Amino acid sequence: MRHFFLTLSLSAIISLCGCRQAGNATTTATNPAEAAEASRNQLTFNADSAYSYIKKQVEFGPRVPGTDSHRRCAEWLAEMLALTSPDSLIVQNAQVSAFTGDELPITNIMAMYNTKATDRVILAAHYDTRPWADNEADQNKRNTPISGANDGASGVGALLEIARIIGENRPEIGVDILLVDAEDYGDSGGFSMHEDSWCLGTQYWAEHMPYTDANRPRYGIVLDMIAGTNARFHREFFSDKTARSVVDKVWGEAARNGLSQTFINEVGGSIVDDHIFIDRAGIPCIDIVECNNAITRSFPPTWHTLHDDLACIDINPLRAVGQTVLNVIMREKPSAR
Repeated sequence: MRHFFLTLSLSAIISLCGCRQAGNATTTATNPAEAAEASRNQLTFNADSAYSYIKKQVEFGPRVPGTDSHRRCAEWLAEMLALTSPDSLIVQNAQVSAFTGDELPITNIMAMYNTKATDRVILAAHYDTRPWADNEADQNKRNTPISGANDGASGVGALLEIARIIGENRPEIGVDILLVDAEDYGDSGGFSMHEDSWCLGTQYWAEHMPYTDANRPRYGIVLDMIAGTNARFHREFFSDKTARSVVDKVWGEAARNGLSQTFINEVGGSIVDDHIFIDRAGIPCIDIVECNNAITRSFPPTWHTLHDDLACIDINPLRAVGQTVLNVIMREKPSAR
């Protein structure tokens, strides 16, 4: 495999539309430090803006590695992150081998904010889409690539909105936003036996992390399938097992904001997702994912089907997840030195 890192030039970025509402509430604090903290704690996640980012990704078409729609989407994502003025923007290009024998050109994109801070948190989502609709009821359609509005685009849409907000309102800690590739090119014939066939972009990233022991993130949060109709989020099994304190932090924040009916405080299913490989790289990481639907007790019914399109996107869970994660990172404090 090969890899290289490309730092984008902001002067090369084209202007692209996106919602720009700051969402800051007025504070009456008189002490500058208190005023700044109050402002950070009152930031509003704009779900309409996040939805516009989901819609744009879907408009590119299926984002299967090696296709033109995938390439154009990756370029757009890098451009959008550059517009948020990160301290560093890394585009990691590589080639990985899929279980099918296909050699996949992949692109991971990472924006880093407050790079001088050694106390960091990483937020991640995948932007690629499944090459096959292998859960379609109609067998004749199972080789058709999916739109991936929820499975892929929803987590990325939320992170783009969070990136916009923290670009304008820097948290006290460092925050890294990672958009990974080739998550969904895996072998569905038994997840436990073929888990390494999934999350190829994250596995590659984990082998080439831009961290030292001094600035390795405290923890990570992966967002995946966060905007399905009436989505609810249980404590994913592996997350609760390996990073329970982080799950407690996120679910506790949701409860404080009256979102306990969306963030269900019970252990749900076990999911092979990007968080597994981030955790194995030494960063405790959790997955916010719809993995225990109230009706099906499994993934949402649109999972890996052609119905994973904009019609299945529900702005309410999108807002709930985005606001909760935003609140969590804005509450983080640097360690005492």
